[in-house]
Amino acid sequence: MTDTKTFTVEGPDGETDSVDVPPVMLELMRDGDEPDAEILADIVLQAFAQQAHARVHHAEGGVANEIEDANETLEELFEDRFGISLADAMGHQH
Repeated sequence: MTDTKTFTVEGPDGETDSVDVPPVMLELMRDGDEPDAEILADIVLQAFAQQAHARVHHAEGGVANEIEDANETLEELFEDRFGISLADAMGHQH
């Protein structure tokens, strides 16, 4: 097993969890001199945006309005952070 770095995630109510990531993967995903925590945060936002997209746009029977609204918020946050729409990043329009 390769070496890992441990990151701690803290929620707004003080709860915490940790995740281990191989440093070589951080280097693979690094853009310039961005810090490790920023890389991890980018991945978290990307994952949430992609998962929300899948659940909202590919769910049989649709989803509740509050879920659609949350998905729109994630798409806006994604574009604000990365400077590209989620649809363009995924090459997938609805």
